[in-house]
Amino acid sequence: MPPKDQGGSDSRYFTTQKKGELHELRTELHSTDFATKVDAVKKVIASMTVGKDVSGLFTDVLNCAQTGNIELKKLVYLYLINYAKSQPELTLLAVNTFVKDANDRNPLIRALAVRTMGCIRVDRITEYLCEPLGRALRDDDPYVRKTAAVCVAKLYDIAPELVQERGFIETLHDLISDSNPSVVANGVAALSEISETSGRDVMKISASVLQKLLAALNECTEWGQVFILDSLAKYVPGDAREAEGIIERVTPRLQHANSAVVMSAVKVILSYMDIMAAGGGANAENIRALTRKLAPPLVTLLNSESEIQYVALRNINLIVQKRPSILENEIKVFFCKYNDPIYVKMEKLEIIIKLVSEKNIDQVLLELKEYATEVDVDFVRKSVSAIGRCAVKLERAAERCIGVLLELIQTKVNYVVQESVIVIKDIFRRYPNRYESIIATLCDNLDTLDEPQAKASMIWIIGEYAERIDNADELLETFLETFEEEDPTVQLQLLTATVKCFLKNPEETQEMVQKVLDLATEESDNPDLRDRGFIYWRLLSTDPEAAKLVVLGDKPVIEDDTFRLEPNLLNVLVGQIATLSSIYHKPPEAFVVRAKRSPTSDVMGMDDDEEDGEEDEDYEDENDVNNGGGDLLDMGGLSVNDKSPASANDGGMGDLFGGGGGVAAAPEARMSKVCTPEKSGGIELWAGFRQVGGAVKLELDVRNVSSNVPVSNLAIQLNKNAFGFSPANQQIICNPPIPIGGSGKQIVELVNNPNMLVQVPAGQPASPQIQVAVKNMATGLVFYFAANFAFEAMFASDGALERTAFIESWKSVDDQKELFSTVANLPPSSTDIDRVASKFQGYNIFLIARRPVPNAEGQEVAYFSMKTTTGMIFMAELTFKKGVNAAKVCLKTENIAYGVQAKVALEILLRSP
Repeated sequence: MPPKDQGGSDSRYFTTQKKGELHELRTELHSTDFATKVDAVKKVIASMTVGKDVSGLFTDVLNCAQTGNIELKKLVYLYLINYAKSQPELTLLAVNTFVKDANDRNPLIRALAVRTMGCIRVDRITEYLCEPLGRALRDDDPYVRKTAAVCVAKLYDIAPELVQERGFIETLHDLISDSNPSVVANGVAALSEISETSGRDVMKISASVLQKLLAALNECTEWGQVFILDSLAKYVPGDAREAEGIIERVTPRLQHANSAVVMSAVKVILSYMDIMAAGGGANAENIRALTRKLAPPLVTLLNSESEIQYVALRNINLIVQKRPSILENEIKVFFCKYNDPIYVKMEKLEIIIKLVSEKNIDQVLLELKEYATEVDVDFVRKSVSAIGRCAVKLERAAERCIGVLLELIQTKVNYVVQESVIVIKDIFRRYPNRYESIIATLCDNLDTLDEPQAKASMIWIIGEYAERIDNADELLETFLETFEEEDPTVQLQLLTATVKCFLKNPEETQEMVQKVLDLATEESDNPDLRDRGFIYWRLLSTDPEAAKLVVLGDKPVIEDDTFRLEPNLLNVLVGQIATLSSIYHKPPEAFVVRAKRSPTSDVMGMDDDEEDGEEDEDYEDENDVNNGGGDLLDMGGLSVNDKSPASANDGGMGDLFGGGGGVAAAPEARMSKVCTPEKSGGIELWAGFRQVGGAVKLELDVRNVSSNVPVSNLAIQLNKNAFGFSPANQQIICNPPIPIGGSGKQIVELVNNPNMLVQVPAGQPASPQIQVAVKNMATGLVFYFAANFAFEAMFASDGALERTAFIESWKSVDDQKELFSTVANLPPSSTDIDRVASKFQGYNIFLIARRPVPNAEGQEVAYFSMKTTTGMIFMAELTFKKGVNAAKVCLKTENIAYGVQAKVALEILLRSP
């Protein structure tokens, strides 16, 4: 017997084992002593949990499944689930065990077998799962039935056609009428999951089903209640009376101890209140009564742990936008406590702003003023901003809010003053010509402004009210001294404010406006600033009166944005209460992408090439911004070229809309002959690599030159390689078989397997060669070939770096990790940056920026980024010269061993037509 841990736990299994442990574990797994065998399986599971590769013990662990002990069986099944995807062929050996266990007398073992088969996401297992699953759905034991219900949803995710053919969805509908409430809840959960996966409503709640759901609601577990309530929230009652009846049955759930149940009940009630409101004034009293009932459970949630408070507050934020009356008298519960985490405080502030009214503004201002003296800078800023938002929201309270802001400015605390200036600008825009008397106080605090937004706000105030400020031009002059170092937002405001000042007082500010226009149009590389400078210049030089109408015209009064969500979006989010949508405040499709093939795609005959074309087309739409994203960005210091301000003539529309040269075609694999008929029994092979839908594919063109036996079934295996690739499926089925003189294209998906990765020796480049063994199953002949991997097939669709991230990454890479080359004899399509960017984008190589080379007429530099599916980042600088069919390539990367492959990929793509 193995020694017991002193603490009586299984933590001893996670201690470091000595070398050679796999051999010892294999011996213990075959032990005749049951306790030793259980102990060995636990050690295997512990090693697997901490990331060790114990897949070599697959068959040994599988043999341990032949036992009636449920503890050991659970451990073995856990191991099988983990390694089934990497060992699909061996997993088939466990099928007999699963089928046998699915007929066991013990319901726990029957359920365990069905659950495990559902969790093993291997296509070839599914055909064996259907019979046991069908029996389990009709099993006498409710535990087996509820487990089988969830398994149907898992099976639908793998093989939706199979679920429909076997009638499992109809069986799930039957389970909703089950006598056991847990079975009903799992049936509802499975149908809801299938509805989300398929995009169609398979739940179909009828009047009889509705009553069964409401009956089960009182008896099932808390998570079962959540599933049922979520389904009820999607149901549309026929009239207000039916809605009221359902709400009456759901209302007791508001007192539940589980916050998820409470929020789901709130979601149902809010959804049905709209239907009751549509019924007319007769339901007004009932709606008011429901409003009073909703407040206490929501307030109670704020006494939970901080994390639950945060989730509740994000949901309450939506609820008060939908129905502010629910919590209009509960604003005090949202006042911040000293020990609240910052994320809770921030959310409470948002809700306080939404609930503030003329009745409670005084106590809110006292509270916000207190918050403005806290030590957390972000919280103080948010509090000062909240005071300004209260002023914008409540016209009658605006003066009191400004009084509080002036008191805070007198504290002379840097960040308080700056935030106050920002919100006072908004107050001026909300209530023009009413509170300008405080401008003098603001001007006294110019020296404390050092943040771009605060500076920009103050400059806007000076420009807008220049006629009321005696020394407006002098104040602007102080900012102009550092014009070139300022943030673009400050520069833009300075430009506009100076023009305003000139139009109001042209005699004294002519020299200043000339200086600003020169700086904006001749010294700046920012396209927005230059364009605005040119517009002002032309306006002032051609028609000063028109300039006054444009620059000094009446501006629209800003609106209160407290309830800023669009009504339609708000209704969608309220329907998603108690989900991630209600936390992100985004609809599900904004952050969840279900990349799943339609169940009918095979029937319609869509092949891989057609799918690839569609995916590439979608990709173009989503990333269209990057086509022209490289316009005029100053990549100063990124190359050996010196930084130089672009002249006015260089900033034309060609730059602004550059890099967009059309839709990139779907990249094709570069095929090359890898095997002659003499080596492979009359079969000629051509091979190439490309990416389809984010997956790397090996394409094989199989040509039967002289084999009398049709090519019908091949097996493929890769040797260890520098990219860690192995085939996702070793079997290649040629359908139809390839007769003599015929040919066929076969596609093998490659996956990254750490066990297949060859470590690149230090100081040497990674080898592009992938060695492949192929066996013709019909003749038994094995033949070998080697193919060079096309590195661009590894570039991922999320490889576009932000401009600032690109600059930082470029500067951080040591010069020793740079690679250079010159690519000559380029085709015409590869000498134009727009067309190169369009071609590269099809291979997930993204244009980041472009700029002319200083002091070199006709030369232009383009910067590109790319990232592999394994996370390696590469950055490239390409230099082109007008009239020369060559380009210089400079590539930087921290993964220098693979840099050569990335550079070669760029060179090949440049040379391609």
